[in-house]
Amino acid sequence: MQTIDRRLFLGGAAALALPRMSLAQDEAAPAAPGTKFLSHKIADFVAGFDLKAAPPLAIERARVAFVDTVGVMLAGSKLPAAQIVCDMVREEGSAPQVAIVGQSLRASPQFAAMANAVAAHTMDYDFSYIQGQMVAPLVPALLPLAEKTGATPAETLAAFMAGFEVASRLGRAAPTLATKGGWHSLSTAGTIGNAAACARLLKLPASAIPDVLGIAVSMAGGVGANYGTMTKPMHSGLAARNGILAAQLGGRGYSSNPAAIEGRDGYFGTFMRGLEVKLDAFDDLGRVSDIAERGYSLKLYPCGGQSHTAIDSALALRDTLSPRLADIASIKVGVTAYGAKRIRTDYPVSSENAKFSMPYLVAYSLIHGAPLIAAFEEKALDDQKVRALAKVVSLTTDPEFADLVGVAPARLVVTFKDGTTVERVRQFASGTVKAPLTSAQIDEKFLACAAEAVDRPTATKLLATLRTLGDQPSFGEFWTQVARA
Repeated sequence: MQTIDRRLFLGGAAALALPRMSLAQDEAAPAAPGTKFLSHKIADFVAGFDLKAAPPLAIERARVAFVDTVGVMLAGSKLPAAQIVCDMVREEGSAPQVAIVGQSLRASPQFAAMANAVAAHTMDYDFSYIQGQMVAPLVPALLPLAEKTGATPAETLAAFMAGFEVASRLGRAAPTLATKGGWHSLSTAGTIGNAAACARLLKLPASAIPDVLGIAVSMAGGVGANYGTMTKPMHSGLAARNGILAAQLGGRGYSSNPAAIEGRDGYFGTFMRGLEVKLDAFDDLGRVSDIAERGYSLKLYPCGGQSHTAIDSALALRDTLSPRLADIASIKVGVTAYGAKRIRTDYPVSSENAKFSMPYLVAYSLIHGAPLIAAFEEKALDDQKVRALAKVVSLTTDPEFADLVGVAPARLVVTFKDGTTVERVRQFASGTVKAPLTSAQIDEKFLACAAEAVDRPTATKLLATLRTLGDQPSFGEFWTQVARA
């Protein structure tokens, strides 16, 4: 009896990797032997990524990404969402192989990655790229995997950069994944990008990586309905864990469809059903560094990014409005259609709600100033002055901004009881590429976050390591420093 190679069979049963997405979704056609799918292109890039050839700006931005993520991870490790996950991990009793950031508990790489990623995302303080925090799972997953494998800082940095570029192309190819599709890009594109990063760190051959990617496609998910709850950071936790799982399985020969990304009923065909897909986003993979050319946004405030321009506007008007708060009849905040979809209009009942409540965020900013970590403690929600002012804050879709995607401008219109008005428009939030944070602000954010979990000398050492990540021969004492509870 003639035997058929199982991987060839799976590839033949998939749709051809055609440049037009509509064709790839229409009907299955047999793939000729040697057909190249997107997974093969990605695999060649990931396996062949050369850190030495990366632009200096790309390396600098990758280091800052580690600084920012580890900082917010340390702060988030002390919050309820992270603690609940750690309680579960403790009960599961996984092998105590690696550190969990901010905890004395040790766990398997998968469980540590999940706990790390929940901690990193629970404050909504981690950096954003294209469609929210779509690369948020990478650092939380790579750290425990690096400790387990003994990877060097340079290898870990290279894995992050490779995964970032893959996730970036997935985001560019599906620009309306979140806005129209309703999916959380962090746990869709982020899962696959993280799997690519983990495959790189595990030094898997290019031949194994298509299986890793196909496995990750079936693990992708996460709906926007869970914004404002503990389940939103769990999206990041699952993406971090699943990226490691996919890489570990694929590296052992576990099979998947090589056309799982672009083929019929694959990633794009399922998550972007009926929406435009631009596969040419992958054309420059390996030739252009998106992290260098496009950059990302660091968050100055630990809350939903769609509200940051409104917060900036409120802070800019604070000195003017403070003497007249009692005279304000209404505060109308105009945002994009996507922003109006993601931001809450009610007063929060929990710290998770508060991160997406426009009435709370604007009122707090006008009364107390920038909403930083203390603004999202439960006791802060009971502030009666904030509650009173929040009642006059409303949210609307601004006609000028309605259809914009990828940016989050805001128009703040304050109307006083005598009919006079004050208006402020902010196009780009603090921390975006158009309004970047200074190096001092980045360090200040890290130290403020780290103070929630470690002492100042330890935080300073961690910052020094992360600022020069890749220059050290090993992580050394980093694992004990970052895990000190």
